[in-house]
Amino acid sequence: MEGTKKVKSQALLSKLATSDEHGENSPYFDGWKAYDKDPFHPLTNPNGVIQMGLAENQLSLDMVLDWIKANPEASICNAEGLHAFKNMALFMEKARGERVRFDPDRIVMAGGATGANEVAIFCLANEGDAFLVPSPYYPAFNRDLRWRTKVRLLPVTCQSSNNFQMTKEDLEEAYENAQKANIKVKGVILSNPSNPLGTTMDKTNLRSLVTFINEKQIHLVCDEIYGATVFRSPRFVSISEVAEEMECNLDLIHVVYSLSKDMGLPGFRVGILYSYNDHVVSCARKQSSFGLVSSQTQHLLAKMLLDEEFTDKYLSESRRRLASRYDSFTKGLKEVGIGCLESNAGLYCWMDLRQLLKEPTFDGEMELWRVIVNEVKLNVSPGSSFHCYEPGWFRVCFANMDDETLEIALGRIRMFVEKGKGAKSWQRNLKLSFSSRKMATSPRIMSPHSPIPPHSPLLRANN
Repeated sequence: MEGTKKVKSQALLSKLATSDEHGENSPYFDGWKAYDKDPFHPLTNPNGVIQMGLAENQLSLDMVLDWIKANPEASICNAEGLHAFKNMALFMEKARGERVRFDPDRIVMAGGATGANEVAIFCLANEGDAFLVPSPYYPAFNRDLRWRTKVRLLPVTCQSSNNFQMTKEDLEEAYENAQKANIKVKGVILSNPSNPLGTTMDKTNLRSLVTFINEKQIHLVCDEIYGATVFRSPRFVSISEVAEEMECNLDLIHVVYSLSKDMGLPGFRVGILYSYNDHVVSCARKQSSFGLVSSQTQHLLAKMLLDEEFTDKYLSESRRRLASRYDSFTKGLKEVGIGCLESNAGLYCWMDLRQLLKEPTFDGEMELWRVIVNEVKLNVSPGSSFHCYEPGWFRVCFANMDDETLEIALGRIRMFVEKGKGAKSWQRNLKLSFSSRKMATSPRIMSPHSPIPPHSPLLRANN
């Protein structure tokens, strides 16, 4: 009877509402549900799941909170919010070392990078068209880019033997395969710095990428939301820096940006689409009504980003803290024989657990992941959810918690590895049964998925 009611209820809904193309039926999101069901708290739930699947930058949030307390007038909405576009352009230049200039008139604001990415796809492609995406790639791209637009994402396979770097040969092969399958490729979309790898593309590879899209006359969308999280060399090179130096069709170049990662402000939902194409800018502005950024938010950010003394200090200190956290975390992993892909950016590590697999397959990877989440109580994300073609890689986030929680997480990993050196007792078939996700009401500037939140004088709401 219950099943019959459900079928009848779904029959009254749209295909979009009843489809499973949302991309959230993935271990990446299942890990979040495990955390939401049993969240770690040092006092009230010390044996709970530690959230290491969420790429948030809380390491320098204290600096943002101090600025807000020192500038209470920034929370008062007035016409100065109109300067947000100009100040955002200036901050984007600063985050890229002043090596490129951005025209404020080409900035379109959206509801976070999620909204900006979707707007870009709506402007560039039709239903059934495809974009090439170097893998491994951010799992939520399947939701953000595909679900409502009905476009296709075609992974470009990258190998660990090459540190997962994408080559022009990789692109050519993926493009040719799409042509043989009669699939129309409208562009390439990627994140630089990479999520989940934490690496950056150098000028040579970016030039090769621009050459490729110009030869094919297809678009290039670069998601650069982790641009200012680069904490050591090689430095971050924006696609804008490369494209403006080359003879190329700038109408094909589009940049997505956000303050969620670089400034640690995901709860503000401020995304940017920057396009060199006049028609894309015009179309995106028309679509912006579906994801407007409030005038009050624009005003506060205009004030904050105009404070050059603060932004200079923040960017410098944030990079220092990220480098320190990365070093301490990877050192702790190395002490128990766990390696990571060498990276220089992001809020996470690409952790190599291939030696812990019962068998070198994706079934073996999922078995190991279930034990890590269910028994070790750490929400890490399996590589298969990032469309990685080699089993045994996991993304683990390190910037969304305090030092004490990180040490607890490392302690759990240490005990797990030492236990596994004997009988490998985790190698048994486990199943996770998760309840539906619940949002906790907490004072925060963070996203709904944050672990123990800091107290914010600005926001107290369910996001």
